[in-house]
Amino acid sequence: MNETRFVEIRQVELDDAVVAPLLAGLEDEYRRRYGTTAELAMTASAEFTPPAGRFLVARDGDLTVAGGGFRRYDAERCEIKRMWVRPSHRRRGLAVRILTELESLAVAVGYRRVVLETGPQQPEAQALYATCGYVRAEAYGPWPNAIAYAKDLSTGEITP
Repeated sequence: MNETRFVEIRQVELDDAVVAPLLAGLEDEYRRRYGTTAELAMTASAEFTPPAGRFLVARDGDLTVAGGGFRRYDAERCEIKRMWVRPSHRRRGLAVRILTELESLAVAVGYRRVVLETGPQQPEAQALYATCGYVRAEAYGPWPNAIAYAKDLSTGEITP
């Protein structure tokens, strides 16, 4: 049974109140896995707003259960950031739904490729990206142990 059918996915601003639980959960996750949450302070809310960026949340009633966004990386690429699913709602396909919708929005904005980085202590994220057609790429951010992925959206094959 698909338990995500009643979950609403909608576009919001990063500083919208419904995003706060997502960011708090992500901060806890980073602290638990890496001992730091410095990465969260490295981007501004405006980077995730139109025309160049977007941010999505999944809501189960009044509860924010998942989300993610993209921001401009360069003229042809956007970067996926802030992907997170509440532990109680994991393994229900929400991350794939968010990622697929972000890819569709990125194509609509005019991006041809997506890049992202995840951490070495996030095997679930690595598996998600590989399953959704992302390929390993050269790391580009400030984190020396980051694992980077990229995907070509111009082929039209944006769903897993």
